Amino acid sequence: MSTLAPRRLRRRSVAGAVALAAALACAACSHEGAGVNAVTASSAPVADSITVGLWHLDEAGGVACADAGPFHLQGTAGLDTHTDFGRFGNARTFTGSIESWVFVPYAPSMNTPRVAVEAWIDPAGYGTYEDTPIAGRWTEYPNEQSWLFSLVGLQRDSRLTNVQAPGFHESLVDQAPPRRLMFAFQPVEPGPAGVYFSATEIPLQRWTHVAVTHDGSVVKFWINGQLDAQYATRTTIREGLAPLLVGNYFDTRKLSDFGGDLRVGPRVTHPPVYAFLGAIDELRVSSQARDSFGLAR
Repeated sequence: MSTLAPRRLRRRSVAGAVALAAALACAACSHEGAGVNAVTASSAPVADSITVGLWHLDEAGGVACADAGPFHLQGTAGLDTHTDFGRFGNARTFTGSIESWVFVPYAPSMNTPRVAVEAWIDPAGYGTYEDTPIAGRWTEYPNEQSWLFSLVGLQRDSRLTNVQAPGFHESLVDQAPPRRLMFAFQPVEPGPAGVYFSATEIPLQRWTHVAVTHDGSVVKFWINGQLDAQYATRTTIREGLAPLLVGNYFDTRKLSDFGGDLRVGPRVTHPPVYAFLGAIDELRVSSQARDSFGLAR
């Protein structure tokens, strides 16, 4: 008995080690496939007590974009967007045009010192210039700026191009790596904007859930429900009068409904260098940070 017991123990230890290694390998595979699993096992977001606005973008056509949130912040789409199959139901597809956007007028409920912004995106291409906004409440007037959630473009210095790009966001992206998410916000205290970037590139031609949260002390980026990057901060977001603009960037005060349709027309003179290319679905803005988005873990 005394000679057999150690052998049995060793055999059990080896078997246990093999089982543990298999379990770890399985866990690693699950982690590597988390993005895929999250995409296939998730559900469309729903409005809850901290929802500011939820745009399913499920409309079959037209320019109206309904808000399923409690404040009914209805949006209007630009004439150069269209609807197509989305991540859930339909989605709004954006093109490289100055008339490609969704505009939601300013409402006091938009002002929240903390925020979570999330959406499903299917980019068809990266912007050629500084960034292509997913959504933002940002203008060229600092007293109106609140936050901006974008995809960093390929060229961050308009002086190196032949196109007369305005360079509105050059100071934000600066030396940021391309293809990452960017979140900028104006702090309550006087000073420059806080600017942060995801650690991971966003792929093209694939539905990806992207989110950023700010709880007043930490800014976090989430990709397919997984924490991607986080940064400490000591300030909340300043209130502003900017409306919400989805899928583009320009001076929204130049929008006009003269002639019936809401459009920019020739009132914006710079080319559409900030136009998002691809589809956006299930955009939700919340008044508090979130750490769960209804995605599989």
